[in-house]
Amino acid sequence: MEIKSAEFVISNTNVKKCPAGNLPEYAFIGRSNVGKSSLINMLTGKKGLAMTSQKPGKTMLINHFLINGQWYLVDLPGYGFAQRGKEGRENIQRIIEDYILEREQLTNLFVLIDCRHEPQKIDLEFMEWLGENGIPFSLIFTKIDKISKGRLQENLKTYQTKLLESWEELPPILLSSSEKKEGRDEILDYIDEINKSL
Repeated sequence: MEIKSAEFVISNTNVKKCPAGNLPEYAFIGRSNVGKSSLINMLTGKKGLAMTSQKPGKTMLINHFLINGQWYLVDLPGYGFAQRGKEGRENIQRIIEDYILEREQLTNLFVLIDCRHEPQKIDLEFMEWLGENGIPFSLIFTKIDKISKGRLQENLKTYQTKLLESWEELPPILLSSSEKKEGRDEILDYIDEINKSL
């Protein structure tokens, strides 16, 4: 799939104010600092589309971007950012849960995982919650340029083994590096395939 246009449409904290209509939505979520904004900018080919930051926890809103006039890319707040304080964390959690559970247009949720780390409890619990609520999701392992190919394969194997402890089958897994623009075609083709099947 070629992205010819990517335009920012709306930011908000209320799922009821998300765009009307029934275009499919592909949402991106992950722990703070997983490289979500960089990935979105890499996918769309627009450098400043999503705000990137060295400081985790920048995205506090549900951001909708209209792609090729045909589907929405949705940038969701990151979860599990400790420095927000309890009230801030609960607020973000409510925004995320409301969108994921109530938004009928949500077609697939991409859960971003930093490939350099061991399976994290917070990510596994989040996926468990998605499974319990029947939310279709896929995994994107980010920052694959930051470790060796051998180490990457080891980490992926560890992750898959961990997931199979509680899942009968694994969700689709994609790999990406925003810096090297790796994984772009695979992710966009995956979205394209789903769009064609709708």
